[in-house]
Amino acid sequence: MDTPTRLYLIRHGQVSNFSEETYNGHNDVDITALGVRQMEAVADRLNDEPLAGIYCSDLIRTRKGADIIASRHGLVPQSRPALKELDVKLWEGLDADGVEERFPGAFDTWRAQGAEYRVPGGESIRDLAERVIPALREILGAHDGETIALVAHGGVNRVIFAEAMGADFDHLYSIEQDYGCMNIIDYFRDYAVVKLVNRRLLDEK
Repeated sequence: MDTPTRLYLIRHGQVSNFSEETYNGHNDVDITALGVRQMEAVADRLNDEPLAGIYCSDLIRTRKGADIIASRHGLVPQSRPALKELDVKLWEGLDADGVEERFPGAFDTWRAQGAEYRVPGGESIRDLAERVIPALREILGAHDGETIALVAHGGVNRVIFAEAMGADFDHLYSIEQDYGCMNIIDYFRDYAVVKLVNRRLLDEK
């Protein structure tokens, strides 16, 4: 059996506007003090792992977490704009009630169309997958048989899971991704194995 490339897939820490329950998308929100502690807990868990690279999107909520992890390994995080969260454009800054008020029936249409539904002015889940998966494959290709970490977003992580399992993208939100959670996927030559999902490390301290 070939040696897998191990991916530690991490969701960024709690965001500063978490209590508002708004859609952030590409909005460049920071993380809270709790978010920092969540990332420090992930860094503690990865302290003795032989990380060959650390990646993130170019939004501050993932870059901060990647910096915290990288500082333990003498690495410089590499940011990839293609790993940004789903672009929700006209939903940005709105909560679910606000979306329904401004775009009546939007959630019913989303449920009906699934991965093909495009947020007004923004992206569909299919669009997200079409930019995330090639970027991920490029990263994995650069680290064959090594161990890497990726600090990303809830939507991005779910797309990566679906692709790893050969699942469609219509039911992504059946996969929970809490702030500061860690996941593990082993990538072999012809398939991937999901080893861990949504582990919240701070709760274990």
